[in-house]
Amino acid sequence: MNRALTALFVVIISLPLAANLAGVDGADPGAEHRELATWNDGVTAWFDDHFGFRSTLVRWYGETRLFWLGVSPSAAVIVGRDGWFFYADDKAVEDYANVELMDDAALANWREAVLRARNWLQARRIGYVFTIAPDKHVLYGEAVPPTIARIHDMSRTDQLFVALQDTAVAVDARPALFEAKQRERIYHKTDTHWNDRGALIAYQQIINAVRARVPSTPAAWTRHDFEAVERTPEGMDLAGMMGLTRVLRETDLALVPLRPRRARVVEPPPLALGVAMLLGNPRVDQLIQHRKRHFAVQQHGVVEAAQIEVAAEAIARERCDFEARLRRLALARLVIRGEHAVRPANAQRSRQHHHASRHFPATLLQFRCFLATRAHALSP
Repeated sequence: MNRALTALFVVIISLPLAANLAGVDGADPGAEHRELATWNDGVTAWFDDHFGFRSTLVRWYGETRLFWLGVSPSAAVIVGRDGWFFYADDKAVEDYANVELMDDAALANWREAVLRARNWLQARRIGYVFTIAPDKHVLYGEAVPPTIARIHDMSRTDQLFVALQDTAVAVDARPALFEAKQRERIYHKTDTHWNDRGALIAYQQIINAVRARVPSTPAAWTRHDFEAVERTPEGMDLAGMMGLTRVLRETDLALVPLRPRRARVVEPPPLALGVAMLLGNPRVDQLIQHRKRHFAVQQHGVVEAAQIEVAAEAIARERCDFEARLRRLALARLVIRGEHAVRPANAQRSRQHHHASRHFPATLLQFRCFLATRAHALSP
């Protein structure tokens, strides 16, 4: 009996290697939303990512935890109500609970940073707006499990907007988003980000603020310029963190433009005549899709902290008409000061992405920079 059990154990633990030798790759990079190890990373790293039946085992683990036990397979994801999932890492739970508010010194530091950027740009006759992209739990707090209670009624975002209310640069998109939420869902359930419909609302608020400073900016597109469609793709980033991309589905409430964009996308550099520069985080990618209605966007990829002075030089050299800043309050933020970049004190580190099988360190202080050519020079 013992020999039989030993033989069975040996057979079971040998199956993954046997599958590899038979040409079966157990990896599923699409399900994990990451780049898997290659032979160049070493045999051990390759085998960890590609051993036989790996993706199946990861999926079984996730399904067992979520559907049988009713808990999240990943510490980086919170299982909410009615099919909602929320990001839980990098102090996201503390952000929701308003555990730690900013003191007067931190608020003064943020205010000084924003005013310094505004004044630097204003001296060069460049408009400036500043906004904070709200996390999903801000708009859909009712779907967060009741076991997570809020400590304070006011959030750090509330504090900062109050501190900036007399600067004439702060754009708070939350009231418009809360209003839109009453009509339709504006964030993805299995993703950390807003959908097309939420991005459109934020885009409209930003463009309206920009028009107040640069009247020549075209008016924002409206919902009448889009066809509302529903798609059912595989689960998005939060599903991937739980190893359930292929299991969960997302109802994507998308918007399809009914008329051509005025923009033409130019990739990669060199720089063109600048009308706008936007520094932000991944939410920028969705906003940029709407901003293409107005500007020919030139994407310059990820800019490291040491390189951000290039952005300041580009603003000065290319004569941008305005700069818009989209930030998440918990993220570290660079502010252009002359031809240098500075970071507000006590800024939090960048958001990390966690997957069911691997933890990736955050890339701190990274921003996507987008430069645009003048809208009035574009062909319709």
